Amino acid sequence: MIHVSCAIIEHQDKILICQRSITMSLPLKWEFPGGKLEADESKEDCLTREIKEELNIDITIGRELPMVEYRYPEFLICLYPFECTLRGGELQATEHAQVIWVDKAELSNYEWAEADIPIVQKLLK
Repeated sequence: MIHVSCAIIEHQDKILICQRSITMSLPLKWEFPGGKLEADESKEDCLTREIKEELNIDITIGRELPMVEYRYPEFLICLYPFECTLRGGELQATEHAQVIWVDKAELSNYEWAEADIPIVQKLLK
C-alpha cells in the first residue's frame, strides 16, 4: 500500500492540476499534486514538502477531504486529499509534463489517474 497526500490548490477561482510525465507510472494522466508519505511524516508535512519540491510553491493547507483507496493492477494507493490555497512562490514544474490552472467546471475534460477521479467527482458536485 502506497500512502499519498495530494493538494487541491485553489487560486483566483482556479484549481492547479498536473499531468504526469511520460516516464512516470500512469504516463500522461492528470492528477492533483502531492506525493508519497515518508516514514514518520504527517500527511500535512508530506504535502508541504512535496509541493515545494515538485512545484516550487508554498501552500496553506486547509480541510482534509475523505480518503480515497484505489487498487491499480500493480499497487494499492491510499490518497489523502486536502483543500489548499496558494501562499506564494513561482510555479515551476520539475517532474510533470504540464502544470496548469483550470476552472473547476473544466476538470472533467482531462484524463485523470483513476485514484483521483472520486476527488474530481466530489469537486464537481
